[in-house]
Amino acid sequence: MRGIPHDSNNCFAVFLFSMLFFVYLFSGSEVVFANDLGLIEAQALNQHISDWVILDARPKPEWMSWHIPGALSFSWEDYTRTDEHGIPYRVWTPQEIAKTLGGMGIDDKTPVVVYGDADKSWGGEGWNCWVLSWLGHTGPIRMLDGGIQSWRNSRFPLKPGEENTKRKPVQYKFKLNPHIDIATSEIENQKTNLVVVDTRSTLEWFKGKIPGAIHIPWDNFFSGNERRPLHPDALKKLLKKKGVDTNKTIVYYCTGGIRSAYAWFVHQLSGLSSAINYEGGYEAWKR
Repeated sequence: MRGIPHDSNNCFAVFLFSMLFFVYLFSGSEVVFANDLGLIEAQALNQHISDWVILDARPKPEWMSWHIPGALSFSWEDYTRTDEHGIPYRVWTPQEIAKTLGGMGIDDKTPVVVYGDADKSWGGEGWNCWVLSWLGHTGPIRMLDGGIQSWRNSRFPLKPGEENTKRKPVQYKFKLNPHIDIATSEIENQKTNLVVVDTRSTLEWFKGKIPGAIHIPWDNFFSGNERRPLHPDALKKLLKKKGVDTNKTIVYYCTGGIRSAYAWFVHQLSGLSSAINYEGGYEAWKR
């Protein structure tokens, strides 16, 4: 989907898709929530920019320098912290994230576009999409295909500094989707049913890893000068080449769940069975 459709045929498709949000997919006694995830091209966003709330996943200084008009800063650096066990990069509690989003005028049904640059954002755009999915967001979640590079290369406008983009505060009603996160104990107890993929750099990999993990650096999950998310066919070839059994549940991890969330997002678009982001990452595993 490239934007909020306006013709009747597409409206019916959106209605049908929206109805799926209220259908529970049962696995035993557990409930799995569907999320409306996808990509959006720069041209489509520019044409229908008022239909979306836009989140800039780059570090805040980058957002201050220049950003898509109306974009709100939402970097993982500002919404993670060291937890009570000394593990860094842990996402804020869902209550805190929901309160923050509500204060930004975003509720759980708001259509959201996320963008970054894959490089300086360290995959933070994927992390934003993962956090919204984890919260049970029912509105459309789109990543800008090609990120800020594609917007700039299309010669669309950019704005520097703070903007008067305050929206009326709303209530964000979250309903956690626990099936896209995993605890350290679950990885230990379910090793035979999981394929664990380490998305860190080669240097980090050599310094230590989760036993049995397969190494696929996170920058393998995007390609080209605009760092576009890997096409589903290319992802499937990559996973096959690395010996990843896609019939098993795939757990992506990095240091603290940021780069691995980007890999998770690319996986979600591939049509393969759902994957998991180990949000605690190697920092949690070490402890």
